Amino acid sequence: MSAQNELYQAVILDHNRNPRNYSKLEDATHSAEGFNPLCGDHLWVYLHIDSTEKIVNITFEGDGCAISKASASLMTTALLGKGLDEAAQMIKEFQQLVKGELNPEVDEHCLGKLKIFSGIWRYPSRVKCANLAWHAVKGAMNNNKSVTTE
Repeated sequence: MSAQNELYQAVILDHNRNPRNYSKLEDATHSAEGFNPLCGDHLWVYLHIDSTEKIVNITFEGDGCAISKASASLMTTALLGKGLDEAAQMIKEFQQLVKGELNPEVDEHCLGKLKIFSGIWRYPSRVKCANLAWHAVKGAMNNNKSVTTE
């Protein structure tokens, strides 16, 4: 197993076992439910966006596979403190990354450690797992309360 694969597995397992920002956000200004009917992953994303359009708090809760939960956990840490325009750019780049449309070693991006998901496009059934929380947060930002991935 390559060092990158070992790192990927370690990060996924850590964020699955100890998800960051895992709770319901009582003072959320925006929220959305994400559901993948093909595998059963189901989560809720909560945002508190202030008057300057900055994400001052972000949490999630729900059930899903290790990739889904780890992706949501990493997403919350990456988007916390971001303005909505910067968050939208990060969402777009992450979705391109997991579809194999962005090469983090060549293409300019703002993903930082999220590039750990760069090889997931090789497993098409897992792309939806990694993307679920990102679809939900995009929905929350756009006041779309329910997002289903298929």
